[in-house]
Amino acid sequence: MYRFAFEYLKTWKDKPGRKPIVIRGARQVGKSFLARQLGIELFDQIIELNFEKDTDNAELFKSNDPQKILSLLELKLNKTIIPGKSLLFLDEIQAAPSVIPALRYFYELMPDLHVAAAGSLLEFALKELTLQMPVGRIEYLHLGPMQFEEFLYASGRDKLAVYLREYSLKDSIPGPIHTELMELFKKFMVLGGMPESIGTYIKSGSYTQAEEAKHSIISTFKDDFAKYGRRVRHDRVKKIFEKIPALLGNRLKYSTIDRDEKAGELSKALDLLCMARLAYRIRHSAANGIPLGAETRDSVFKVIFLDTGLACSILGLGLLDLEKVGDLMLVNAGALCEQVVGQHLLYSHPFYQEPDLFFWSREKPNSSAEVDYLISEGTKVIPIEVKAGKTGTLKSLQMFAREKNCNLGVRLNSDPPSVVDAGAIFSGIKNGSFTLLSLPLYMAGQARRIITDFSKG
Repeated sequence: MYRFAFEYLKTWKDKPGRKPIVIRGARQVGKSFLARQLGIELFDQIIELNFEKDTDNAELFKSNDPQKILSLLELKLNKTIIPGKSLLFLDEIQAAPSVIPALRYFYELMPDLHVAAAGSLLEFALKELTLQMPVGRIEYLHLGPMQFEEFLYASGRDKLAVYLREYSLKDSIPGPIHTELMELFKKFMVLGGMPESIGTYIKSGSYTQAEEAKHSIISTFKDDFAKYGRRVRHDRVKKIFEKIPALLGNRLKYSTIDRDEKAGELSKALDLLCMARLAYRIRHSAANGIPLGAETRDSVFKVIFLDTGLACSILGLGLLDLEKVGDLMLVNAGALCEQVVGQHLLYSHPFYQEPDLFFWSREKPNSSAEVDYLISEGTKVIPIEVKAGKTGTLKSLQMFAREKNCNLGVRLNSDPPSVVDAGAIFSGIKNGSFTLLSLPLYMAGQARRIITDFSKG
C-alpha cells in the first residue's frame, strides 16, 4: 500500500550527508512494511535483522568499527553487504537498546551504507537507555496511521486522491463528487488508518473481517502493556486505554475514568500510552504567538486516540451506525469527527517533526470558550473548529478571534469548501476583518496545505 512517507524515504536515500534513519510510531502502523518496500524497490538487496525475534544479534554490534560489524553480519547471514547497493534494516530495535548508540559509527565511518531502523515502544527504550545517544548522528521519521488519501490509493481511487492533493480553493467541487468523497470518508472513519484493517477490507470486501483485524490489533496492544515497565499497574493502563474513545472531544479529568484511583497513578498510566503512541495529549496553549508550545498548561489537556477505526471498534460503532445518523458531525456529538481531524493534523507535519497539536480554552463566569485545535502557519496562530451549524454559531471561534486579534479561522464539517468574509459577525477584531475558511471533513489531511496556500494569497 502506498504511503506518503515512502517519498520522504526516497529523498533520504539520495540526500547528501544522509544519516541512519529511525522510523518511529505505534505498533502496526506500517513501519517495517515501509522499510522493506524501500529495500525492495530501490536497492539490490535488503539485509534485515529482527532483534525481537533474535536478541542475540545485538552481540554483532558491540564493536565501534562498522566494518567489523558488517564482516560479522556477512558471516552469519552468508551475504555480501555492499554500501550504496544494500539497505541494512534493523527491525524492532527497541529490543536491543545497546544497538542504538552504534548507529553513530555508521554515520561517521561508513556514510555510504544506508541504515534504517524501526521499533515499536521505542520511546521506552530511549528513556531507559544508559548508553550515550547518537545525538545529531541519526534522524527520525515519525509515522502514524494511514491518512484518507492513502486509503483512497489503496482502494483504487487514485484519481480522487490526486484530486484532493491538488485541490485549490479556486476550484469548486461538484455535488456528486462531494457526496462520493463524504461516503468514502464515512467508510474510512469506520475502517480507520491501520494498514492491516484497510488491507483486509480491500482483499475481502468484508467489514466483518476488517473488524476482526482491528480487534486483533487491539489485543496486541493490550498484550504489550506488560512490556511498559513495573512502575505502573497494567490494569490502570488497560482502563485508560479502553476509556479514551468515550472521552474524545473533552478535557480529560481523571475522576471520569475512576473516582477511586489517584490522579497521579492514572497520569503515569496515560504517560505510558502516550509513549507507546496509542494516545496523544492535546495540550492547552495560551496562543499568544509561536511556538504554541511556549505557553502551555500541561495540567489542562484533551486526549485523542491513535486511530479512528480502533476507537469505533472499542465504542462498538460500525458503518450502519454512522449511516443511520446521516451527518457524521452528529456521531458521538461530533467527538469522532474531532478525533479523525486531530489524527490527520498530528501527522500533517513534515515527517522529521515530532507530532504535536494544541487547543485553546477560556474559563470565565458566563463566558467560557474552547477552540478544538490550534496550528501555526508562519508567524500566525490558526484556530480550527470541527463543528456543524451556521457561521454565526461559532461562538468560541469568535471569542478567540477577538482576544487574539486573529483574522483567519478554519472550520471542518460536512459541507463543501467555502471562503466567507465573516467580519460583520466576528466584530471587535483588529482591522475589522475575519475570514472563515470552511473545509469538508475529507480535507482534514490537506488542511495545512490549503491554509498555507490561502495565506500566501
